[in-house]
Amino acid sequence: MAKFILECPSCGNYVQASSGFFAKKKINCSCGYVIDVKTERVASRRCAKCGNEVVFDQAKGEKAKCPVCHEHINTVAQKSALVEFSCPTCSCRLSASKGASNYVCPLCDTEIDVAKAMAKEENKKSGAISVIKYEGGNDVLVWKHPMEDFNLGSQLIVHESQEAIFFKDGAALDLFTSGRHTLTTDSIPIIEKAYNLVAGNQEVFHSEVYFINKTIQMGIKWGTDSRVRLFDPASGLHIEIGASGSFNIGVSNSRKLLVKLVGTTGEFGHVDLIGDGVSSVTMTGKFKSLVMTKVKANLARAIKENNINILEIDSYIDELSVKLRDIINENLEEYGLYMPDFFITSVLTPDDDPNFIRLKQQFADKTLRVREEQIKEAEAQAAQSRKILEAQTEAQLKMVGAQGEAEALKIQKQAEAEAYKMQAYAEAEEMRAKGYTYGQESSRLVGMEAMKNGIVGQGGGGAGSVIGDVAGLGIALGAMGGVMGMTKDMVNPMMETTQQMGAAVTAPMQGMQGATWNCACGMSNVTSKFCPNCGSKKPEPPQGWNCACGMSNVTSKFCPNCGSKKPEAEQGWTCACGQSGVKTNFCPNCGSKKPE
Repeated sequence: MAKFILECPSCGNYVQASSGFFAKKKINCSCGYVIDVKTERVASRRCAKCGNEVVFDQAKGEKAKCPVCHEHINTVAQKSALVEFSCPTCSCRLSASKGASNYVCPLCDTEIDVAKAMAKEENKKSGAISVIKYEGGNDVLVWKHPMEDFNLGSQLIVHESQEAIFFKDGAALDLFTSGRHTLTTDSIPIIEKAYNLVAGNQEVFHSEVYFINKTIQMGIKWGTDSRVRLFDPASGLHIEIGASGSFNIGVSNSRKLLVKLVGTTGEFGHVDLIGDGVSSVTMTGKFKSLVMTKVKANLARAIKENNINILEIDSYIDELSVKLRDIINENLEEYGLYMPDFFITSVLTPDDDPNFIRLKQQFADKTLRVREEQIKEAEAQAAQSRKILEAQTEAQLKMVGAQGEAEALKIQKQAEAEAYKMQAYAEAEEMRAKGYTYGQESSRLVGMEAMKNGIVGQGGGGAGSVIGDVAGLGIALGAMGGVMGMTKDMVNPMMETTQQMGAAVTAPMQGMQGATWNCACGMSNVTSKFCPNCGSKKPEPPQGWNCACGMSNVTSKFCPNCGSKKPEAEQGWTCACGQSGVKTNFCPNCGSKKPE
């Protein structure tokens, strides 16, 4: 079993340890730290000769060497060499081994970097330092440089998004932004005035330097330490809610922050603002009371003023977050801080509270009633729409039916007129083929009718003679029996005679018809061409026209039966025999066909 000296990693003192199977695995140091021999026997130390950091096994004792310069690094002289320094927190004087890396202050439990503490002591001995720069962490808002004695000509290095302020006797002096600054009487006018420094002198002046981190510190958590009591504006019930979230914070005015908040502390981070942010129990920062008070008071007020239903509060989280941020910023501005963002991430509702259960039931019942009313209203509107649609459809069907009947009647009449027209064309074509006209046929028929009715002439060339001739001609034609089958040369003379007889019979009849007329002055049965009472001329009988549908004596431009337009007046033609104004396809005088 071999014995060796082991350095305590906590206080730097040396204790005796042993190697071997039955050796103690753990040793209690006088500072209270329990040393695990197996793990703590490997240590690191800077070589006094070459400056290399050497990791070695302390069980080797004085045989341990630096692998670079091969100098012994674990001798008794090196172990017994102690350094003195001051604790940065409680300022008590401490001593530790020169080769120790860390040392814990036995009074305030501050962990001290021995190498940095030795460097500070050397700077104090020399009276000043040449380079001043930030050495704090990223989550620190304000960091105080450990040195407080500086001389003209020192270099001040300020990183981006930082500011450096010299502080003396509770007053903020010169402020420097990012860059490298040489401390001269021109660059530190306020310090020069306070100390009455002489330009070009290497005089040492005592001052504190604070570095302010201007970056936004993000994701700082917060949460209410107790329930927020409020009356729900929708139901009037008393309920209690909680809220939590996070915010981002930054420095708006470095001087205000130092004077109002920091004081003489060495570091000031976002943990000092509101605590560690893990839970409401551990929120012990300087702004815990401010945030909690503003959240509790204004969250309940905003819900009441905006008539927000607590069951729908998640829909208003953005609006509530902005409102709370603006209110809190009004107080933070006094301390040189501001919140660019404030977030409410969750609102805790009392699900087991009887009032909250009643509130949910009331809201559900109200929603169902509103929904039922909406359904009934929609059904009533749909029924009304159906009635209107049915009435419109029925009216359209009736209209279509009436139009259909009228259209059907029109088509029927047009068909009848077309059939009659085709029949008339066929008869006219037959007459033309046999060599006589429709007028000649009509005169013949009149003559035959006169004979049938016993109209017999008395001779002498009068009307009775003509009627007798007609009767004789009719008897002759009846005896022949086949007049329609005669040839043109045989029928023409007889047709001309019959036509003349028919005209002689019909002339007196036409003269008898329409012999009298009624005047507009009131005189009736006037037989002369002029009214004997007022002298008005006898009106000309209206010239009617016959429609193809069978409607005769039509005086309007369109047929009232089928709607056909009045045909244009046909221009007659003149035959080669001298007959003019012929309107038929064959000349009634000579039977010649109308030229093409």
